[in-house]
Amino acid sequence: MQNIALIDSGPLIALFDKGDKYHSKMIEFMKEYRGKLVTTWAVLTEVSHMLDFNLNVQLAFLKWIELGAVEVYEISQSDLSELISMMEKYTNVPMDLADSSLMFVATKEKIKDIVSIDSDFDIYRTLKSGFLNNLLRE
Repeated sequence: MQNIALIDSGPLIALFDKGDKYHSKMIEFMKEYRGKLVTTWAVLTEVSHMLDFNLNVQLAFLKWIELGAVEVYEISQSDLSELISMMEKYTNVPMDLADSSLMFVATKEKIKDIVSIDSDFDIYRTLKSGFLNNLLRE
């Protein structure tokens, strides 16, 4: 069975921003990881916004996604109620749209691993009350 992990915006930003303190760590992670990475459009939007310091870097990121480096999970309008529910549950953290979209996918597809630099994913739980295993902390 193939390894499947979700990937959050922080690691993707670090991968394409050479000035990011996690850049080297992400380059090494990507060289070593064997499996499929999955994310959402909310995460891609967040990454693109954070890479707005250079249009060429944004384009390189989007072309990398286009080549299939990361699978983009489709979330429909009818799924929004579940995302909103999660965001309301974690207002004290708080949980943003990108994070809730990843937790939604984790629950829906039974994905147990995530690649993230955020400690928020140490708090969030799937609907089955399970925590995600952060592959950057192993």
